[in-house]
Amino acid sequence: MFTTNLITLIILLISFFATAILSFLIFNKIAKSQLRTWFLLTIACLVICNIGLICQILFSEKFSIPPIYFDYFVYIGTCFLPICLLFTSLIFSKTKIKFKKQYLLLLIIPVLSLLILWTNDFHHLFYTKYSINLNETEYGPYLIIHSVYSYSLLLLSLVILVKYSIKNAGFFSKQSLLIILGTLVPLVVNFISYLGIIKSNVYVTPITFTIAVFLYAIAIFKFKFLSITPIALQTIVDRMSDGYLVINEENKIIDFNKTFLNLSKFKDTDIRNVNIFDLIRNSKNLHIDEEKLKTLLYITKNTTKTQNINIYFEYINKYFNIEFSSLNSNRSFIGTLILFKDVTQHMEDMQTIKNNQDSLMESERLASLGQLIGGIAHNLKTPIMSISGAAEGLTDLIKEYDISIENPNVTSSDHHDIAKDMQVWIDKIKEYTEYMSDVITAVKGQAVTLSESENTSFDLEELVKRIDILMKHELKNAIIYLNVHMYTDSKMIIHGDVNSLVQVINNMISNAIQAYNGRKEESINLDFNTDDENNLVISIEDHASGLPEKVKEKLFKEMITTKGKNGTGLGLYMSYSTIKAHFNGNITFESEEGKGTKFHIILPIRRDYL
Repeated sequence: MFTTNLITLIILLISFFATAILSFLIFNKIAKSQLRTWFLLTIACLVICNIGLICQILFSEKFSIPPIYFDYFVYIGTCFLPICLLFTSLIFSKTKIKFKKQYLLLLIIPVLSLLILWTNDFHHLFYTKYSINLNETEYGPYLIIHSVYSYSLLLLSLVILVKYSIKNAGFFSKQSLLIILGTLVPLVVNFISYLGIIKSNVYVTPITFTIAVFLYAIAIFKFKFLSITPIALQTIVDRMSDGYLVINEENKIIDFNKTFLNLSKFKDTDIRNVNIFDLIRNSKNLHIDEEKLKTLLYITKNTTKTQNINIYFEYINKYFNIEFSSLNSNRSFIGTLILFKDVTQHMEDMQTIKNNQDSLMESERLASLGQLIGGIAHNLKTPIMSISGAAEGLTDLIKEYDISIENPNVTSSDHHDIAKDMQVWIDKIKEYTEYMSDVITAVKGQAVTLSESENTSFDLEELVKRIDILMKHELKNAIIYLNVHMYTDSKMIIHGDVNSLVQVINNMISNAIQAYNGRKEESINLDFNTDDENNLVISIEDHASGLPEKVKEKLFKEMITTKGKNGTGLGLYMSYSTIKAHFNGNITFESEEGKGTKFHIILPIRRDYL
């Protein structure tokens, strides 16, 4: 008997110290969470059982204390162990649960069991005869209720643990096998003990459950049983091209993948359970603004929307889009997922697209300049020839006047006539040079506005004059007539860059010319009007084929053209951007296939007059 008690005592002492060490390791090595808390409470119940049974062996016979009195203390752990294990399993399956008042009902039977046990001497509802050896114990009627309740909770808890371990890691994984084995040990031993198949005593239950906890502990430390990330997914997340961190409610890092370690140049032991703000302060590579990070984490905690920032990490010459997403279980916040997406290639592609757009815009600019040069050649050819003719006329008049000086037949009236003819030619030269000056001013303004703009004020007469000068050649070549209708005051002042507006209107007139597809003797209407909101409305209308539906849907939203390989689609796209940016205006359109198209340039105006 002494030898048996000594062996049992040694086993219980080993069990006690092992569970105490296990508690210490879990408390210090595992990040704070609901799962850690309830797992520690489960171990605490076992510690209470071990302490009570150790004291029973040491002091019961020595001080003649009835063994049942030690069971009064042991049952504190025994009664609450099933509840602690149940919550451990529930949290394991759901990561985090929200406690409800209804859960307090689970305490009724354990508390009642303790009260009945502690008063057993008066009613013997728990034990009619108590013995350390289970086969000699005679049970009272209440013990059936207590046993059914306790074993039901234990069985439910163990089923949940096994079920979700298999779900997360697979049936034949080491984690699942350890949990299954740990589950079977106490159930099988206690079941066959109560059936009397083997002789056992009250020390069997805590010892077998200690073995179970040890097997769970191996799963904890070896296979990350308490990790947020399921074991089966670890290999996958380590191979992800994006790095990630998972931080808990206290902003401590509880999970990450190898991609993040490679990115940050940290080691596993450097960052686990480290506060993310401490990590950033001590890092030479992760330069993230601390205040901005605090704000993002706060917003993420209080919303389901993903937050993100773009950061350039100079040490590896890469751009990252960092996404912050809240992790929730049953509407309860449990942590934040921080995803590091390498967007370097995307940024380079965007720069390539921008460069291509700049190239297209340059091509469009050169095409516009080519059109302007053609207009210059035509518009300046006529006045230059006229000035040349006027010079010939003046030359003839000068010769005539020179001969007439010594001619006695030439009267004063003849001299006055010669002078009048000279003045006529000079007036014509003035008219032609003024026209040439207007052409040069308009062309110069259009050439400059392709690269820069300036804010000016101009009236509608000046606008129409520039349009007429620059479009005359193209309209004449196409044999298309431009009908200008002024339904508002021609002295109305427009504030902005006149050259930009001229370019937009001329582009739309050119589009209207091309819409006729070579048809001659057609017309384009250029109307100036005001609407009910005191906006200037400039309308350009053609009577050509109209726009297809697929073009209407994308007009102004992207670079689209109806000219096939002969167009870039930049014209209207740039026109819309110009009106929006430079005049705070808008462009709308009406179009019907087979009937034509009408564009409206809408500009806010101030009613100033020259």
